[in-house]
Amino acid sequence: MIVDLTDEQAREALPCKWGAVEPGVVPAWVAEMDFALAEPIVEAVTAAVRRGTAGYPPFGDLGVGAALTGFADRHWSWSPPADASVVVGDVIAGIRIALEVLCPPGPVVVPLPCYPPFRDIVTLTGRELVHVTVDPDTEDQDAAALDLQQVEEAFAAGARTLLLCNPHNPLGRVPRRDELEALATLAQQYGARVVADEIHGPLVLPGATFTPYLEVDPTGILVTSHSKTFNTAGLHTAQVVVLDEAEQSALRAIPLPQNHAYSPLGMIAAVTAWTDCDDWHAALVTRLTEQRTLLAQLLETHLPKARMRPLEATYLPWVDLRDYGLEDPAAAGLEHGVRVAAGQAYQPGLAGHVRLNTATTPLRLEQMVERLAAAVAGSRP
Repeated sequence: MIVDLTDEQAREALPCKWGAVEPGVVPAWVAEMDFALAEPIVEAVTAAVRRGTAGYPPFGDLGVGAALTGFADRHWSWSPPADASVVVGDVIAGIRIALEVLCPPGPVVVPLPCYPPFRDIVTLTGRELVHVTVDPDTEDQDAAALDLQQVEEAFAAGARTLLLCNPHNPLGRVPRRDELEALATLAQQYGARVVADEIHGPLVLPGATFTPYLEVDPTGILVTSHSKTFNTAGLHTAQVVVLDEAEQSALRAIPLPQNHAYSPLGMIAAVTAWTDCDDWHAALVTRLTEQRTLLAQLLETHLPKARMRPLEATYLPWVDLRDYGLEDPAAAGLEHGVRVAAGQAYQPGLAGHVRLNTATTPLRLEQMVERLAAAVAGSRP
């Protein structure tokens, strides 16, 4: 069910990812998949366009909340109320709204390394940014857990919000339930809120178990979207989920300019993805698991001094290349025909790391690793 796009098709379908590189360069720098859309989504969105559904979105959610509830129940045995979901444009817009409307005053804790827009959105909302660090290199997944002592110190010093990435991007780690429970206890002790970005929740791979944060902390704030799993970021629809009815009303009452960037086509895609694409989703997880295995083999062959964190979720492995002596292996890789994401984008000052994208063909993944190997070896492109 997973159909690979050719280079030509990918350039048409993914103008950001593929348009940012010259022909012949393998793009592996942004979180988009080189796969055709799930057919039910194509059919639903195409039919909507043929009906002329290109106007403003409705004031309701077209069933997006109920669709997420059904997906969560089938996959995680968790059923948030359908009316707990408020549609927003994308996950970062949802985090901004949560900070502006729901979170108490005070600094915001962002664990490093992190998805770079986390830092930007905190600054844009006028909040002070407080970093806690997670070991970005250890191959022991338990040692890579969020440092709750650092979190408590930040809360004790006045921070009142933490941005949680569950599962983590870029580390590819799935927090354990007991870790989330301990975080929830800390947040309740200090009157803090946890805003959980769970856009990668459906991309947990075999060997790990996903726990929705709201399942352990009913005061938490969930921000999620179907878009990462189903490759529909350009259609702009995500969801903020809160369990308190007064907070649901507060979100729905904000001025239109504060929450206006979602689209009716994105809402239709969301309902279809959450409701009608389980078979495609299962096939995707199988493909990504195969790519995870292939990447480990390729690194062992071509980059034996690389250290790759065990990838428990996402298609975005985090690779430590410091033993090859390059400050910026991503820049060197670009000179050799592969564009990957530089580690310092996720943690400023962190040298020698890259984030890859395995959601592509086996051939492109092989080219990706071979070109990185040539780059760190210093051979001429």
